Amino acid sequence: MRNVKRWNAIYKQKGRTYITSLEHLNEILTLFQTYSVKKVLDLGCGSGGYIVSLAKNGFEVYGLDFSIEAIEVAKSWLKEDGYEGNLELASIYKELPYSDNIFDAVISFRVIHHAKIEDIRKLIKELERILKPQGLIFITVPKWRILRKKVGNLEMFDSRTFILKEVDQKDVVHYLFNKKLLKKEFKNFKINTLRINNGYYTKDNLTIMEQYYCLIGKKRL
Repeated sequence: MRNVKRWNAIYKQKGRTYITSLEHLNEILTLFQTYSVKKVLDLGCGSGGYIVSLAKNGFEVYGLDFSIEAIEVAKSWLKEDGYEGNLELASIYKELPYSDNIFDAVISFRVIHHAKIEDIRKLIKELERILKPQGLIFITVPKWRILRKKVGNLEMFDSRTFILKEVDQKDVVHYLFNKKLLKKEFKNFKINTLRINNGYYTKDNLTIMEQYYCLIGKKRL
């Protein structure tokens, strides 16, 4: 519940300006063209940047987020640009509101790590259920080093999970992935790419670099 309130506050204040960078868009478009993708789910779609961009490129788009403020921003953006999308308000860590084998691809950018590992595992099982055979995933999660019990603006509460204490994402849960764990948890996917990317964001008028894992895979038959 704390997480929901925090994200609602973020999207209410920042709206479309709180958007995941679209640095992967061209790669996604090429990948989806190669595999004849038509129906796409953006898991944790936020304010809708990828939803709108994919709709503009002719895809049937679905989005899911547990922030009502995010969903309203995304709906407004689609409508303003003259596109349609299927947006749902729901937690990604519960049973997803979709039929089996319905999506050609699922994308999710710096989202799935916001929970304890047992909830993330439930989500991965749901991804396996809703994706068509050989359906694609394109997922990113932050790359963090293992941290001590309390370090500055965060507090660990088990071996790989912490809560941030800074203003923007105060009380938001983060799980610490590494390459080995990503391969383990996504064992039912054939991994095409698992790399480390550099990302950039602006805070207090400073450009800050952060690293994150980028995982592209295909559901095994």
